[in-house]
Amino acid sequence: MRRSPALLAVAAVAGTALVLPLSGSQGPPAVTDTAPADFVALREVAPAIRQEMRYAGPHNFTGERVDGYEQAECLLTSDAAHALERAARALEAQGYGLLVYDCYRPQRAVDHFLRWMEQPEDGRTRAEFYPRVPKERLVEDGYLAEKSGHSRGSTVDLTLTGADGGDPVDMGTGFDFFDPRSHGDSPDVPGEARAARRVLASALGAEGFAPVETEWWHFGHRAEPYPETFFDFPVSLDSLGR
Repeated sequence: MRRSPALLAVAAVAGTALVLPLSGSQGPPAVTDTAPADFVALREVAPAIRQEMRYAGPHNFTGERVDGYEQAECLLTSDAAHALERAARALEAQGYGLLVYDCYRPQRAVDHFLRWMEQPEDGRTRAEFYPRVPKERLVEDGYLAEKSGHSRGSTVDLTLTGADGGDPVDMGTGFDFFDPRSHGDSPDVPGEARAARRVLASALGAEGFAPVETEWWHFGHRAEPYPETFFDFPVSLDSLGR
């Protein structure tokens, strides 16, 4: 998730979102207001997967609800949601469950992250989320980006739990812990945590999800239907026409 050369420009005109085209090879502009027909709510596809949508509330690195998260719902493209459901069934056979922290993320949320990064450090969330990496380096070090794969609708942040909705498994760090110890292959976490990371990555990989180097919890579906489109509709069942 390295730095992109251009930011998405979004303006509000007469109460309707206006999206300006991106320059260069960034692909089509983001779509606002409503989701394409092939987006679904994960709970409709895989109700057994637990959800703790961190950016819909204050328990995240910004310390506040993030722009665009109108409801605490995991929205994904249908293919990604069904692939995640198959991974969950495979993990259930091994005695694990899944807990998702983030799914589709509107561009306005990404912009919120970038504004937060530029604000003076107040220390409220640093100890939990980025104790060793200064916030101004979070893009440079690959933890935040000006554009996110989450905005394309086929990327998910998640962890293992015990069976039947048990507690989250110890993965060596928490979610959104911006630190080298969160790299999937970090040698600086206990062996049991590294093994748990391998279990998660193996189950997701078998269903077509690819990890990123810097975050053990982050997986993008390789066969995503919108590889060059960054959406900006709100996280809400209303965006799906429900």
